[in-house]
Amino acid sequence: MRPSAQGAPEAEAAAQVRVPAQPRSADVDRAGNVDRARTRGAGEPVATARGEHTHGEPPPPRPRPLVQRSSVRGQILDALRTALVTGELRPGEVYSGPALGERFGVSATPVREAMQQLALEGAVEVVPNRGFRVVERGDRELAELAEVRALIEVPVWLRLARTVPAERWAQLRPLAEAAVRAASAGCPATYAEADRAFHRAVLALAGNDQLVHIAGDLHRRAQWPPAGIRAARGRADLIADAHEHTALLDALIADDQELVRTLVGEHFTGTR
Repeated sequence: MRPSAQGAPEAEAAAQVRVPAQPRSADVDRAGNVDRARTRGAGEPVATARGEHTHGEPPPPRPRPLVQRSSVRGQILDALRTALVTGELRPGEVYSGPALGERFGVSATPVREAMQQLALEGAVEVVPNRGFRVVERGDRELAELAEVRALIEVPVWLRLARTVPAERWAQLRPLAEAAVRAASAGCPATYAEADRAFHRAVLALAGNDQLVHIAGDLHRRAQWPPAGIRAARGRADLIADAHEHTALLDALIADDQELVRTLVGEHFTGTR
């Protein structure tokens, strides 16, 4: 992914270009004369009809398009999150804004903005005059994240298992199957996104936006690899995790409450 590095001056210049109106065939009579009353508005002031006087008034300025800086930062943030999951950004290493900006083909500013967001999420820490260091996370932190996720999500899953009808659970089948395909491809970043999408859809059934947001943040943090490991998990682990989703759906659709409790408990005993 290489976000556009073109600056605002080019965009402003483009916004100031006025293209003359081109008459349509329906606006030209057989003699080749253009009906000005029918074609006004596209490339000239509105007050050009016969009997109207502009007295030399300039046309109102067209609004200039806003530079979508946030979209560039969002793209960089997504790319950095992917690099964290895959281990491309290694725990303990320091990365500068200009160096990462050169890698992505943008200035250092959106990179720094994205890194500040990752610092708020606990993925990196600021190193004055150097850049950002990827946080080194040990087994204890991962275990704590798994415990907190279980405390939040397991009761919700069990409550939904008792209240959500089978047909609603069946609607989540495409997400579970997408996760299986992503796991089979062996890409940790692709699977991480599919994994979060499935969990997010399940929790959304509770109708609590704050729950979805908080659980999603914990889930994302749990997917970052610990220190000394280049990638979060291997292909076999990803596939096993993805098949837990499909097994859970089968139990939920069948309304097998005992099996649901067992599978939900097993699913949240490790880092997902």
